[in-house]
Amino acid sequence: MRRDGADVGWSLVVPLKPLVRAKSRLSGAAGEEFRPHLALAFALDTVTAALACKDVRDVAVVTDDGMAGERLAALGARIVPDTPAGGLNAALAHGAGAVRARRPGAAVAALNADLPALRPAELELVLHSASLFPRAFLADASDFGTTLLTATSGVELEPAFGGPSRARHLASGARELTTPGVPSVRRDVDTGEDLLAALALGVGPHTARQAPRLAGGAPAGAEAPGGAARPLPPQVRASGA
Repeated sequence: MRRDGADVGWSLVVPLKPLVRAKSRLSGAAGEEFRPHLALAFALDTVTAALACKDVRDVAVVTDDGMAGERLAALGARIVPDTPAGGLNAALAHGAGAVRARRPGAAVAALNADLPALRPAELELVLHSASLFPRAFLADASDFGTTLLTATSGVELEPAFGGPSRARHLASGARELTTPGVPSVRRDVDTGEDLLAALALGVGPHTARQAPRLAGGAPAGAEAPGGAARPLPPQVRASGA
């Protein structure tokens, strides 16, 4: 949505590292073998929820991971190769450029790929608030990093993610959003404690099916003895809820 109120829809840019390198800080909680599966589940739930948001026109995922790209493309995302290979912010700038090469007037937003509890309705509230400013951002749950950065039509995204990105985005002139009631948009997952907090909010189905493995159990939804499906854990919610 433009600041003049005309509804044009946001194009979201979601960066995703190759899964073998993604979410390295979760190794202690998830283990090296399982960690890539969890990172993919986060991205699948994030993109599913983003595409279900009424204010989102499309989602571009910047990644060089072939398997993740196939799974995310099947959801309806556009896959943009990370040709700069220059890190997170270079990938985001490249993704925004790819979006605007097709749609020059696009309002673009960079969204973290590790928001497994993301609710479309909460994302809609944040994007509506963001439409009032040329550039805006939402801090993560720790008030240290950033989960969303937006730029309206004709404005450069200027991403400064990583580490204390809240302070850097503030210094760059982006407006900090204080939209109430949007915990799922702020709840990124880097550590085991973050994952527990996301589970408490209620995660999407891909993450919920993987989460039982953290305790050494079989994934929910897998076949139990006798052929019956194992019940999903109570944290699961329907995609798009």
